[in-house]
Order: sequence, then C-alpha cells, then structure tokens
Amino acid sequence: MKPIDAQAESFFLSLGRKDPAAGSQIQSFAEAAAKESGAQAAYNLLLRSEVVAGWRKPSLALYDHTLHLIGGGEKYGCTMAEALQKEFDVTLIAHRPVTLAQLMEWYDLDLSRCRVKIMPLDFFEKKDQGRINPDLVSDRSENPFLAVSRESGNYDFFVNNSMMEMVYPLANNSLFVCHFPERQRAAYFYAQHYRHIIYNSRYTAEWIEKKWRISPGHHIYPPVDMEPAAADKLPKEKIILSVARFESGGSKQQAEMITAFQRLRARAPHDLQGWKLILCGGSAPPNPYLDKISGLLDAQPGLPVELRVNIPLSELKKLYARASLFWHFCGLRQSNPAQVEHFGMSTVEAMQNQCLPIVFDGGGQREIVENGISGYRFSTSGELLGLTLKAIRDPGQRELTGREAQRRGGNFTRAIFTGRVRGLFRELAEKYKSGETVTS
Repeated sequence: MKPIDAQAESFFLSLGRKDPAAGSQIQSFAEAAAKESGAQAAYNLLLRSEVVAGWRKPSLALYDHTLHLIGGGEKYGCTMAEALQKEFDVTLIAHRPVTLAQLMEWYDLDLSRCRVKIMPLDFFEKKDQGRINPDLVSDRSENPFLAVSRESGNYDFFVNNSMMEMVYPLANNSLFVCHFPERQRAAYFYAQHYRHIIYNSRYTAEWIEKKWRISPGHHIYPPVDMEPAAADKLPKEKIILSVARFESGGSKQQAEMITAFQRLRARAPHDLQGWKLILCGGSAPPNPYLDKISGLLDAQPGLPVELRVNIPLSELKKLYARASLFWHFCGLRQSNPAQVEHFGMSTVEAMQNQCLPIVFDGGGQREIVENGISGYRFSTSGELLGLTLKAIRDPGQRELTGREAQRRGGNFTRAIFTGRVRGLFRELAEKYKSGETVTS
C-alpha cells in the first residue's frame, strides 16, 4: 500500500480535476491520516481538500506578538496582509487589544477584508507588568506560546511575523518572517520547522545562518511609502529629525542624540542658529527610557529639542517633508549584532522626502545609504558631528544629496514589496490548490 502522503497527493489531484469519486474518499483519507500521523494531519488534509475542490479560498493567519505597538516590523506584516487579503481569507493574531481601524490609521493601509483575533497569554499577565517578553520564558516553564501553535493549525497558511521562534507551526504552509535572529537557539526553538524563511535584509540573512544555522530562502525588503504627493511638498526647514521607537532598552539611542546635538551647538553656535532636533517615535507605558528622555529635556528647557510620541501618520509625514537632515544612531558603540539596525525603514522614509540621512555605518543601513552619494554613514561620534556640520554649512550640496536620497529611496517602495509578496504567495497557493506536494 502507498504511504498516506503518496495516496493523498493522488487524491488531491483527482479532487482538483473534479473527479466525482474523489469527494467520497475524503473521510477515508482523513481517518488514514489520523491513524498514521495524528489528528492535526487529518485536519490539515481536510482543510486542503476544501481549497483544492474550490469550495473556499485559502485561509491565512498572520501572527505578531507586538501587533498592538507601532513599529516597522508590524508595518511589514500589515502591508503583507493588505497585499494578500483579496486572494486569502486573512486573520491577524495579536495578544493585546488592537483594532483594524487603528492598524489602518497607523500604516495608511486598507485592511477592510481582514479580521483581528486577540489571544491573551496568562503567563505574561502575571510577569513584568504584562509585557510580552519572550526572554522570560525558560525550559523550566511551560511554553506560553503553545496556544499560538495550536491556533496555527486552523489555517491553510500561517505566517509568523514576530520572529517568535517559540511558536511551532502546524499549518499546511508555514512562513517565518525574520527581521533579525535576536535570541540564541534555546528552549522551545522551532524556526527550523517552518517551510519558508523570509528575511528583510542581507544583514539579517547573514546572521540567520551564523546564529541559527538555517539558510533563509526569500529576500523581501520592507515596504516604504512615505514619498509626498506634489501638493504635499513643503519647504525644507532647519530640522534634524529622528524617527524610531523609544525602545525600553534605549537601543535607538535618542539620549545620545540629545548629547550630540548639545556638542554640535557648542562647537558651532553660529552655524546651528535656528536649528532644532525633533525626536519622534512610538511607545507604550510604562517606558523608563522615555521617562529618561523627558527628564533630560525638562532639565534643559532652553534646548531646541522637541519630543513627539505616538503622533498621527499625517503629522509624521509633515515632519519628514519639512526636515532637512535625518539622524539614525542605532548600532553606535554596540558589539551585539542585534543592537545594530537590521534594515532601517525610517531612514528610507526620510530619503523619500529628500531628507539627507546621516546614519551609523553598519547593519542594513549599508544596503540603503550610498555613502557620499545619497547620504552619509558614520562610525564615531566625531564623524557624525563633522558630517552634520558639513551638511549644515553647504545648503546647495545638502539639496543635491537630498535629491539623490529620494532617488535611492525609490528602490524600497510599497509597490515593489507588494509585487514580491503576491508573487511568492501566488506560487505557493497554486501548488496548494493543484494538489502538488508542497516543499520548502
């Protein structure tokens, strides 16, 4: 007798050809699959049978344990959901309350065909003020993400956009979106069980192989769509802008930006006349690092530094349009590769607005900013100050480099991202619907 996988493939092919006898075989194949491989295998077979027969379109779950927070990784996942919602029945899985209306407002997306499912995790409700911190999980405790693993088995496609390697995939098709392999292979490590690994930059791919010993398969740069319409363009002002989440550990280094701005003003007070620094980003309470930033600014009320937290997208767009320079420090004086920017969506957003980027020379920023052409990259605080002064003192060159930055930013648009996502998932869905064996 053929193994159940071989029998099932023949069955799927006959079902796809609308063979009248195929429908009557569903129950017997499900029973055989359950006996050989367990109840989940039987359920997966039934799910696929419905799609192959054309009774419904494939279901897809996109999971993100920080979906309730504004961030680049979350935008990546939501943009993927928007791109797929026409051809898939899409569910967004989160652990904290968040609505489609909020997600659409945060990222300027149409997610009207999607739904949100909230799955609270009791483990984190009792620890660390409710934050969902995977570092709190050890092999001495039950895996709190088992509930997500079980839920994944209810869909034809399961996309893990969390970098949450503690979720074991049970769906017929599983994809792991890795923005960076932050944690070591440790307790409940299941990333290697996903059929497909998507990575956001070559820097990330390099560290997936080094740290996890996994070869990633699909490179899709993040979607960036911040270029203003002609009617929305504004005159450039004397603004140095930073856009980054206020991470509780301070990895984006906004405090260091305040210090650098003070040093810049002390070094060249005449050149810095009228210039201000605006620190913009998302945060959720409690956040001791944001409290620290607020304290630094309260202690220096005359310092021209503005703090903008959780602002609407419309306000953020105006800031990009008005700003002349963009700072990004993530990675400066860091030896941990996870603390270096993995890609840099906000850098591209600035570039699309002809805002000249001055960024740390490391990680994914090297894939974005062509040093000396579409912006500047620095390795030390001294280099940062020198490059910033150079840009401030030469407005003509600043404008030319800003135009080159806009040109370069056009390589990372939402349209390009959407095309690549749809192409990948269309290929996987066609194999799934046709009854072909789906391989990684």
